[in-house]
Amino acid sequence: MIKLLLDPSKKSALKILCLGAHSDDIEIGCGGTLLKLIDSYPVDSVYWIVFCSDEIRRKEAEKSASLFLEEIKQKKIEIKEFKDGFLPYIGDKVKEVFEKIKSEFNPDIIFTHYRYDLHQDHRLICELAWNTFRDHFILEYEIPKYDGDLGQPNFFAPLDKELVNRKIDILLDSFKSQSGKHWFDRDTFQAIMRVRGMESATVVGFAEAFYGRKTIF
Repeated sequence: MIKLLLDPSKKSALKILCLGAHSDDIEIGCGGTLLKLIDSYPVDSVYWIVFCSDEIRRKEAEKSASLFLEEIKQKKIEIKEFKDGFLPYIGDKVKEVFEKIKSEFNPDIIFTHYRYDLHQDHRLICELAWNTFRDHFILEYEIPKYDGDLGQPNFFAPLDKELVNRKIDILLDSFKSQSGKHWFDRDTFQAIMRVRGMESATVVGFAEAFYGRKTIF
């Protein structure tokens, strides 16, 4: 495996933008990688934005984001209240949010949804991420679900067992409203990371996987 070397000429710390359609998407898709970046690199600031929520899900998302970003001094956690499942039908309003982000924040790394995710909200967030940030390093994360739409990722972030458990513990502790869903459990989250760890032949056993569509060196 070829390891990514972050730009050695860059003098300032990393700015990270996390985009999620729903309240637990960022955590499921790239939570372990975020923890690893925060542990391994100087991080200047994180902009964390969730687009769909209600009152219960908003509180859960705020709690979770705060736990993932507890070591980050400069952070912006923004939870919108667009209607779940309807983002493509109100795309102009969502696009306005992206334009506002672009005017305020110039990230080094952007985490967003997988382009071919079968959930329509996820696809729109990915589409607008690429539409808005055309000259940025974008990694598309995956969300395991009933639809069976996992693909063949080409970018892997190895995670040791301690990071895996930190990620899952925060998820299970924060999102109590999801505990009754058949897929929302430790086994599911650990299983997908173990499979991706196997595919990337990492010695630590686990990994989160992404789709890196355009990179230069």
